[in-house]
Amino acid sequence: MADTAPVALVTGAAHRLGAKTAQTLHTRGWNLVIHYRSQHQKAEALASDLNQARPGSAATLQADLSNLAEVQQLAEQSVALWGRLDGLVNNASVFYPNPTEQATAQDWDSILNTNLRAPFFLLQACLPALRDSAGGVVNLIDIYSERPLTEHPLYCASKAGLAALTKSWAKDLAPSVRINGVSPGAILWPEGEAELDRSHQHAIVEKTPLARTGTPEDIAGAIAFLLCDAPFITGQILPVDGGRSLNM
Repeated sequence: MADTAPVALVTGAAHRLGAKTAQTLHTRGWNLVIHYRSQHQKAEALASDLNQARPGSAATLQADLSNLAEVQQLAEQSVALWGRLDGLVNNASVFYPNPTEQATAQDWDSILNTNLRAPFFLLQACLPALRDSAGGVVNLIDIYSERPLTEHPLYCASKAGLAALTKSWAKDLAPSVRINGVSPGAILWPEGEAELDRSHQHAIVEKTPLARTGTPEDIAGAIAFLLCDAPFITGQILPVDGGRSLNM
């Protein structure tokens, strides 16, 4: 595809925050590589909508980010689509409780490989293209990377590691590539937990100074700002949490 528009790869972009991020960048004139693992229909529907708005501006790629060979292939295919890569959004992650007494090696591999190892090697594989374009990277962190969530030690460790990578990369890869992070608070309740105790949800909102949950647009807007409008910002992790981290 011959095009002069900037290109972003967004992992886990078939739905939820990833999809809104893809839509937001698209409205800013970007072409999108929509990565998905299992949400094929949602990914294709999103790409179809974006291509209807601007023909030839979106493509889908499938990869299991816990598999290093597929991570490498995702990077290669993403760059090949338009012959360039200007932005990488490491959005995809695995989230579920695993108390220390019950956690298994499989839990470790599932969470750490997807949430921490995959972003590292995906950026490594995309780095030549990102350097060529003086591109940017945004990693999705979590406020629980600094103030851990009960019974989620592996998830919290993975996000703390990604926060450390964000700052390390910002030093190591400057000045050619900017690296930042966005750290959401309560935005969307986890999938599969529709019956999450309402009093727990209420308690979280009650401790949030802005007295509400955030929206996918809040996160997508912050990501777009860091990629599009912040050429002198690198090595920063922006909390987008309604002030929740002030009361944790």
